[in-house]
Amino acid sequence: MKITVVLITYNEADRLEAALKSVEGVADEIVIVDSHSTDDTEKIARKYTDRFFRREWTNYADQKNYADSQASFPWILSLDADERLSPGLRQEILGLKADDPAASAFSMPRQAYYLGRWIRHSGWFPDRKVRLFRKDKACWEGEYVHESLEVEGEVKKLHGILQHFTYRDLSDQIRRIDTYSSLGAQELYAEQKRCRWYHLAALPFFGFLRTYVWKAGFLDGPAGFVIAVMQGYGVFARYAKLREIWIKGERIEPFPH
Repeated sequence: MKITVVLITYNEADRLEAALKSVEGVADEIVIVDSHSTDDTEKIARKYTDRFFRREWTNYADQKNYADSQASFPWILSLDADERLSPGLRQEILGLKADDPAASAFSMPRQAYYLGRWIRHSGWFPDRKVRLFRKDKACWEGEYVHESLEVEGEVKKLHGILQHFTYRDLSDQIRRIDTYSSLGAQELYAEQKRCRWYHLAALPFFGFLRTYVWKAGFLDGPAGFVIAVMQGYGVFARYAKLREIWIKGERIEPFPH
């Protein structure tokens, strides 16, 4: 079982190396597709691979499909720069490499490290992701922010944790909410959805309640409360921007990361 580890990057110099170190021994090849980073991303990447490509940003699904197309081996392990293989997941994948599994893909639980603690509730865990898959059996889909992997065939479960160092800090989280809410608003506009009063007045509150109460975010301490507040804010920002698009009569152009 030969595995190509695939990443897409943009200004990830501060965390790319940790991700690449975590796949040592697992990766038979590393492919990185970069959207013209302006930091030391390329310098760090080339310490681990010569399969480094520059490509203008399109969208998440298209960028990942292009990156996967550059893989030389039949199996792909798709990672983000802010993710790491835990020791347990690493050993589990190494165990698979001794054979050629019959499955088309494998999912793995992902756990986020946020505000100084590992999050176990708030709707953030186990957050299963299909990240190990046969190149010829899977394809990324989604024009806007929520890309998903469509798999042909059986998906089996792994139990080792994929570690997710989700945000650099709260400012980074707010910037990303701004980005994703703009893309989410554009997606809703493309579906001819409109912003109603309850989208602004009720949905953000229910988003908070769902995360903090129904998803037991309160068990994650102060971090769980912040997660719930940010969830509500993200919903509010998405629909407020949707209303703005209709008022202006124009679409917001997508932008990278």
